[in-house]
Amino acid sequence: MTVATAHDLILRGGRVIDPSQNFDQIADVAFAGGKVSGFGPNLPAGSETEIRDVSGAIVSPGLIDLHTHVYWGGTSLGIDPDDFCRLSGVTTAVDTGSAGPGNWAGFRKHVIERADARVLAYLHVSFAGIFGFSKTIMVGESEDPRLMAPAEAAKVADANRDLIVGIKVRVGLHASGDQGTAPLNAALQVAEEVGMPLMAHIDHPPPSYEEVLAMLRPGDVLTHCFRPFPNAPCTAQGTVKRAVLEARERGVLFDVGHGKGSFAFKIARAMLANGFLPDTISSDVHQLCIDGPAFDQVTTMSKFLCLGLELPEVIRLSTVNAAFALRRPEYGSLKVGSLGDATILDVREGEFDYVDVVGEHMTAAKRIVSEGVVLKGRWFHSSEGSRFGRKLLAAA
Repeated sequence: MTVATAHDLILRGGRVIDPSQNFDQIADVAFAGGKVSGFGPNLPAGSETEIRDVSGAIVSPGLIDLHTHVYWGGTSLGIDPDDFCRLSGVTTAVDTGSAGPGNWAGFRKHVIERADARVLAYLHVSFAGIFGFSKTIMVGESEDPRLMAPAEAAKVADANRDLIVGIKVRVGLHASGDQGTAPLNAALQVAEEVGMPLMAHIDHPPPSYEEVLAMLRPGDVLTHCFRPFPNAPCTAQGTVKRAVLEARERGVLFDVGHGKGSFAFKIARAMLANGFLPDTISSDVHQLCIDGPAFDQVTTMSKFLCLGLELPEVIRLSTVNAAFALRRPEYGSLKVGSLGDATILDVREGEFDYVDVVGEHMTAAKRIVSEGVVLKGRWFHSSEGSRFGRKLLAAA
């Protein structure tokens, strides 16, 4: 379908996989004015239209990484959003709690507004966000109740609805010490006050996986959902815990959030064997896992492809499903009128080594790689050596 012929850019002849439209076939995708302006075969081009022949490649909606840490320079765990998005094929990086109400203004002004990539955020209920996270210092920001700032968080979230999509909290032995569910309760109060979803991190108990799930509401996100024992989502017999099934039935969303310590092949195999897929795939990329074991979004997606998911399903979990979690339906789609974001992907064949957070290695025959990115309707980046790195055709 097309609504205009004055396209700025056309991606010509790729295999378009757009789960938001249940579409998987050869087609063109066009962009104008920062939006998708055309979708279908043999779209007409004007004299000023840039055309890129992407035949042989896969065109997906712009990938959304629902769990990142990109407050570069403002927190010790932050990475540069543009560098990451270029290399990983991500068009929208969602920062999850790097900043709290006390340092949000700096994150917005010095990182988000200066980045080319789209950056959205879950605001941390902790006043200074995740401030003590490095190779040498680990201070759980939720350990001290004096740092919980629900009133300030509600005020900042309400005033920044263009960029803040929800409230973040981290609970568990490493993040909240002996505080149990108290930080989660504070964050839920903020989320209720401002009418936003919540994302909850979970690590070692206390609290338990079950306790956290019991408090989450429809549309809230549990990240690190396939984490290893302790606080794993499945039993020793490989069955899905009843609390997990009940939470999904209630509308709680389950996000991968790979990171440094939160994704295990053993758990993923058990959950997938039971037909329990995550709702979203995300990398939880930060300074301590960007060089492994998470690396980036396409590597995390590759792990699920090699664990048996079909490619369209993997793309679904990184596009339209993430948009649903964000409550932003214009994201994660190539429908005409949607955001002008797309990712050009390739599935390489070979012998590839993958590693999880407990050190288990998996050798597999496939790897998803990013070949290029369209951002806000313009060609943003081509990977090194990509044949899509130049304008290949000029419109007649």
